[in-house]
Amino acid sequence: MSIKRFLSIASIATTFVFFGCSQEMADETEIASNQSALTLNANQVGTNNGYFYSYWKDGGTFTMTMPDAPAQYPGNFGISWASGVYNGLAGKGWKPGTSTRVINYNAGSWNPGSSNAYLTLYGWTTSPLVEYYVVDSWGSWRPPGGTPAGTVTTDGGVYDLYKVQRVNAPSIQGTQTFWQYWSVRQTKRPTGVNSAITFNNHVKAWASKGWALGAHDEQIVTTEVFNPASSGSSNITVW
Repeated sequence: MSIKRFLSIASIATTFVFFGCSQEMADETEIASNQSALTLNANQVGTNNGYFYSYWKDGGTFTMTMPDAPAQYPGNFGISWASGVYNGLAGKGWKPGTSTRVINYNAGSWNPGSSNAYLTLYGWTTSPLVEYYVVDSWGSWRPPGGTPAGTVTTDGGVYDLYKVQRVNAPSIQGTQTFWQYWSVRQTKRPTGVNSAITFNNHVKAWASKGWALGAHDEQIVTTEVFNPASSGSSNITVW
């Protein structure tokens, strides 16, 4: 479930429907149709309408679509996938991240089907090398499994805390052994509404367990799928 980094060239699609909320829209999902779009099928990172994006898969049918400039909702992105044996992860946010950011997003569409999929804040730090997740919703399986080390209550929910070691796994620094820190909501957060993740509350909860973060690299709201059992899709706007 670790992401790799490659650069490629995006292909162009001509139509896409974007669901999501901008900063000015507090209580409803807006739809902007017939905007031109960028469709990604090759592993890459870059910027789109002022936001950092990352797209990675190790196989299968996993597609990311973003609004081409100019965009009504610059933080918007859509993900669609088909069933198969593969891992895919893509999203939008910032690089570098920060421990003090309040991340706002609206999952205007979240349709994982029977897939093993997560709606999550995702990021990396270096020195130490850490991969982290703050999971707000999921599909057929609630990650990452195992026994939680504690909880944190924030943003209207209770999150279980997990620490998982990855051995000789892909990372932003190549194949490495590193820790993952997880905060996983005990109940799925409602989608289609404006939501916030006060990341510093998770950072403090991890630190109380002795789980330190390092220098921030990327920090993105993502959809991740792992060996999906069905097709699925999501459409998210971040700000």
